[in-house]
Amino acid sequence: MSAQREMKEKNPWPTPVTVIIIVIGVIAIVALVTVAVFQNKPVHQKYKYGIVLDAGSSHTALYIYEWPAEKDNNTGRVEQKHSCKVKGKGISSYASEPWKAGESLKACMSEAETNVPKERYRETPLYLGATAGMRLLNIENSSASDKVFDAVERALEKSPFSFQGARILSGQEEGAFGWVTVNYLDNRLKQGLLTTGALDLGGASTQISFISDNFDGSESPINSVNFRLYGNDYNLYTHSFLCYGKDQVLKMALAHQTQSGTTTVLDPCFHPGYNETKDYSALYDSPCVSARKPQGAPSKFEHTGRGNFQECQKVIRSLFNFTSCKYSRCSFNGVFQPDLQGPFGAFSAYFFVMNFLNLTDTSIPLEAVKAKLSQYCATSWDELKKKHPDVSDKYLAEYCFSGTYILTLLTEGYNFTAGRYSDVKFIKKIKGSDAGWTLGYMLNLTNMIPAEAPDSPPLPYAGYVSLVTVMTLLIVFLFLLVSLGALWPRCSKQTQIV
Repeated sequence: MSAQREMKEKNPWPTPVTVIIIVIGVIAIVALVTVAVFQNKPVHQKYKYGIVLDAGSSHTALYIYEWPAEKDNNTGRVEQKHSCKVKGKGISSYASEPWKAGESLKACMSEAETNVPKERYRETPLYLGATAGMRLLNIENSSASDKVFDAVERALEKSPFSFQGARILSGQEEGAFGWVTVNYLDNRLKQGLLTTGALDLGGASTQISFISDNFDGSESPINSVNFRLYGNDYNLYTHSFLCYGKDQVLKMALAHQTQSGTTTVLDPCFHPGYNETKDYSALYDSPCVSARKPQGAPSKFEHTGRGNFQECQKVIRSLFNFTSCKYSRCSFNGVFQPDLQGPFGAFSAYFFVMNFLNLTDTSIPLEAVKAKLSQYCATSWDELKKKHPDVSDKYLAEYCFSGTYILTLLTEGYNFTAGRYSDVKFIKKIKGSDAGWTLGYMLNLTNMIPAEAPDSPPLPYAGYVSLVTVMTLLIVFLFLLVSLGALWPRCSKQTQIV
C-alpha cells in the first residue's frame, strides 16, 4: 500500500559545520573589536622635557615643560610641569659681582633635577633668555654684561641637562613669543580661530603684540613679524618699549620730579605719610634716566608721599610723547600702532599689580576702576602697612604708582578707551601654564609648532571603534545568511512512498 503525505519541514537544528561557522564568526567579532579598542587605547605615556630660564630685570624664573615623547613634532601638547623663582634680584644686578649670577641659579637647577626623570637628563634642552634688564646693562656696560653671561653659562654647563646657551632676547622676540604662548595655550593657532593679543609688563620694558586686519607690515616693517603655524599665516604687529617697565618708569617719574636738584619731592604717586630718604646716585643709575641727572644735585633727597591719583596721572603722562607721529596713527613716542583688534591677555606685572589692587575685573566700568584706585592712593601709609603686614615696604609703597601707570599706559598709551577696556583680561596662567614668552621661545627653538597643519585621523577614536563594530556585525550577519542558505535545508514539500 502506498500513501502520499505532504510534509513541510521546519529548519533543523544546526549541523556541526554550521555551529563551527557561528563560533568562528563570534570569535572574529570579539577579536576585531578587541584589537580596535586596544590598538587605539592610550598606552602608558612617556614624556620629553624642556627647561627655560627667564632672566628678567627684577628676578629670574625657571620653567619646566613636558610633552608626549611619541608626538613631539605633531599633535602633542606642551604643558608646564614645574616652575621655580630664583631668590634674589635679576642677573643684571650682579654686574659688579658676576659670579653671584651663576650661584643664584643653583637652588632652582636642583629643583629641575628633581622634577625631570634622570633617564631624560641628557636629552632635555636647557635655555636661558635674558630680557630688558640685560639689554640695559649691555647698553651701559657691555663688558660687565659679557662677564655675567660667562658666569651664568659656566654654572649651567655643569648641570646634567643639554645646555643650549644663554642670550639676550630682542624686545620684538619677547613680544612675539609672548603672543605665541598665549595663543598656543588657548589652542587658537591649530584651530585657526580669532587670536588673542598679548600685553606683557616687566620691570624694565613692556610689550604689545596683536593681529590687526589693517596691518600688513608695509607702513612700519620694524614692527612686523610673520609666522606660519599649523598651516595658518599670521602677520603680527609687535613693539617693545624699553624703559617703560614698571621699575624703570618709576625711575623716570622720580627723575622728572627731581630735575631741579631738589632736596624734597612731594610725590602724588605715594601714600600720605610715606617718607624715605633716597640717594640721587641710586635713582640715576640706569641708562633710562642717567642723562637727566641734574648738575650739582645733592647726594640725597626726601621722598614724601601725598597720595593723589589725578596728580599722579599728570606726572605719568609727562613721560609719554603723544604729539610726534609720522605714521597714520601712533601709540606714543612716535611709534606706529594699528587699530586694536580682538581680546587681549595682560600678564606678568599687569596681573600681579592689578590682582593686589583687586582690580582684575575689567567688566567694571573704567571710571569705577579709577575711583577705586584714587581711594587706594589716598589711603595713609600707616593704615596701609597695618592692613598688609606681610608685604615688604618697598613693594607696598609702589602699588599706587604701578596701578596708575598701568591704567595710563593701557587707556592713553595703547588707546584702550572706556569702550575697549573690557577687551583686556588680566591673566596669570592659561590651563595651568604661566603666560609669558618662555613657552613660545622653547616651542620655536625645538620646532614644536609645524608650519603646516599636522595630519589627523579622519574619524575620532570613538567614531572609529563604532564604525568598525557596526561593519563587522554587518559582514558576519551577511556571511551567516549565505552560510545558512547553503547548509540548512529549505522549506519544501516532499512525497514519501510507504
